[in-house]
Amino acid sequence: MDYVAHFRREILAFEAAVRQAADADEAPLIPSCPGWSVSDLVVHLGGVHRFLHRLIGERLMTPPDAGDLSTFDLPADLADWPAPEQAPNRAPVAAQLTDWFAEGARALEEQFVRCGPNEPVWTFGPEQTTGFWPRMQSIEAALHRWDVENALGTAGPIDAELAVDAVTQTFEVMAPARRSWIPSPPGAGERFGFRQTDGPGRWSVHFDGADVRLTRTPDGPGDVELAGSASDLTLFLWQRIPADRLTVTGEQAVLDRYFALVPPI
Repeated sequence: MDYVAHFRREILAFEAAVRQAADADEAPLIPSCPGWSVSDLVVHLGGVHRFLHRLIGERLMTPPDAGDLSTFDLPADLADWPAPEQAPNRAPVAAQLTDWFAEGARALEEQFVRCGPNEPVWTFGPEQTTGFWPRMQSIEAALHRWDVENALGTAGPIDAELAVDAVTQTFEVMAPARRSWIPSPPGAGERFGFRQTDGPGRWSVHFDGADVRLTRTPDGPGDVELAGSASDLTLFLWQRIPADRLTVTGEQAVLDRYFALVPPI
């Protein structure tokens, strides 16, 4: 999969939505990111990009200090800059903020192309190479593009190819990571089925103790099955839409445990 192409498309769409939001008298709130406005989300994603630009550029095997503000190349004049401790920042989205974001996103894209996928670098997953990050960042860009568009009432779906991979990545990377970051109950044998309705994708996920086991060719729907487009499955797994936007069959009590087993971040 060409993750860099997905990243480029989603970043440009994110930037376009942010510039549309900048026409408003105040920064719109992001319903799917409670406590944040569009400006706060731009600071977050732009900060991630510049953090990764340094991480990959220096081939670091431990993450850089997030408190080192030189990593983020902030403008000298921060008078219009959203203050994280004051979120949600409702002042109009500043042009310099959007420009800062766009510059950082382009620099990270260029770095993805320049370094390739096989250089050793720190990640929060089992794969400790640069290839981890275009995959992760194309998914994160798609989700946050959806967040801004949703705030404007214009949310388009996540590209089906990327969304199929995002479902897989959830259980290969994100679910184990989230369970390690946030106290979570041990799995008691719960089996969740996920079925794509706009393609052939099927996933079975088994929670057993600390283990999260993914099967791509399940022999049954599990204790509960959720069916929907690849985009909607991804949006549910990232807690952007509720389960009632999907077709659910099976045990409601098991479904109710999902976000205890995989805590939101």
